[in-house]
Amino acid sequence: MSASSKKKLRNEQQTAKMTEKQVAEQKEAKKLTLYTTIFVVVLAVMVVFAIAIGVTRSITNSGVHERNTVALTVGDHEISNAELNYFYMSAINNFNSNYGSYAAMLGLDTSKPLNEQVINNDTGLTWADDFLNTAKDSARSAYALADAAEAAGFTLSEDDLADIDSTISNMKLYANLYGYSSTKDFLKAQYGNGATEESYRQYVTLNALASAYRNSYSSSLTYTDADLRAAESENYEKYSSFTYNTYYLAASKFQTDEVDADSDEAVKAAKEAADSLIGEDVATVEGFDAAIAALDVNRDTEASSTAYTDQQYSSVSATIRDWVIDSARKEGDKTVIANTSTSTDDDGKETTTTQGYYAVFFTGSNDNTFPLVNVRHILIKFEGGTTDSTTGTTTYSDEEKEAAKKDMASMLDYIDKLGELDTTGVEPMSHVFPVNNVMREDVVTNGDGSEATLANAPECNESGFIVPKTVES
Repeated sequence: MSASSKKKLRNEQQTAKMTEKQVAEQKEAKKLTLYTTIFVVVLAVMVVFAIAIGVTRSITNSGVHERNTVALTVGDHEISNAELNYFYMSAINNFNSNYGSYAAMLGLDTSKPLNEQVINNDTGLTWADDFLNTAKDSARSAYALADAAEAAGFTLSEDDLADIDSTISNMKLYANLYGYSSTKDFLKAQYGNGATEESYRQYVTLNALASAYRNSYSSSLTYTDADLRAAESENYEKYSSFTYNTYYLAASKFQTDEVDADSDEAVKAAKEAADSLIGEDVATVEGFDAAIAALDVNRDTEASSTAYTDQQYSSVSATIRDWVIDSARKEGDKTVIANTSTSTDDDGKETTTTQGYYAVFFTGSNDNTFPLVNVRHILIKFEGGTTDSTTGTTTYSDEEKEAAKKDMASMLDYIDKLGELDTTGVEPMSHVFPVNNVMREDVVTNGDGSEATLANAPECNESGFIVPKTVES
């Protein structure tokens, strides 16, 4: 017999000698040991989980998550949630500044969360979504302009940089004024956990650069009258307006007991009726309306076309737009255009259905260009006159009117003399005599004496006196 077999036999013999009570006690001891082990493991897991929650909460409050989470990508720039919050709050502040007093009229309840208030019921767009979209557009614009500025070698002026420093300084003053222990706490309260003084300075600098470059670029753009006319010619449809009449014949108009509204027969009948409205005998809008009224389907109605006057490109129906805005279009042109819709089945197969036809009569267009004339005027008032005490009307004699006329003639003669002078190389002046500011330059001479002032205080904080409480509770 092997050693292991002998050991197993001894154990079996020993177990057989045990009483039932001993066996039960041994089982309970093993069970207790197992439960103790499980409890220790669970407790350890709970401790680790609690620590994880604490760490996560600490990270969240610190703003690490906001600063490291990418919310938007613009070109090569990855914009974090913390940075996007600046644009988001700016969008809200701008709205309040411009429309705050009309918020209720616009459907905004400032006492409720923005994400619980829907602007568009069809899309489910909330006010929070709308402000976020505005923030993203602002961020895209700012970064695009900043990139363009960098590519052009454009930099901020000393005055611009001084304005940025002033903005940061004012932020510190506001933080102190509203009782915050630090500028960082104030920024966090305004823009979220991810806000820091450094990131706020970057945000302010970015917008300053974008704004300065935009203004500089706009100011550098010049164009002549010929350039303007060329642009108008190249974009005829965008600068022009169009006048036309339309009449719509739906296939459903030709539905009968034997013909369904969406059948080929109904569509064919609509097409034939529309074609009859643009015949050779229809040469005017009046003739167009007369043909409409003469249709069999209109015999019991007073039907006529719908007139559209001076419609801009964007206002013309998409169905007929291409035909209406064609630069070759002229007065009296007419056509029939099908109104179709396309649907896709479960297999991805597209089906185009004709729902009716538009009959269109074109009456003209306007390029909206007007000759520009540089005009100035000088008003010479009559002197003297007699005022009626009852009506308050003042009348002037012929001699008084003639005197004013002579003054005007003398002035025009003087202007003609000035026109004869050679002003080559002479810069135009806004004033005849030099205009100087009589105010002294705004220069700080005594500096910031706050430390000296606070030195005399019995008790003070960082920037102010601490006044003892004078009202007893």
